[in-house]
Amino acid sequence: MASCSKTQVILLYKMLIKECKKLPSYNYRTYALRRVKDGFRENLHDDNPKSLDRLLNQARESLAVIKRQASIGQMYSAQRTIVEETGVHRDI
Repeated sequence: MASCSKTQVILLYKMLIKECKKLPSYNYRTYALRRVKDGFRENLHDDNPKSLDRLLNQARESLAVIKRQASIGQMYSAQRTIVEETGVHRDI
């Protein structure tokens, strides 16, 4: 495998975030966003080329899964949760 540059990693990260935001279910969307951010943050200082290639391949596979789930989710209507309701803001 060819070694990836920093710009490729950032581009993959942005694509994952963008696709996660397309998930229709609030719970799945927030979980996926949290997992993507935590995964990239956890491996921020990994310099081993072999492990970086493995991690990037996993991220690409995850991107494909998220895209697939987002497209399936668009086919079915989901009930919105109270958190997603517009105009409802609570100050605690």
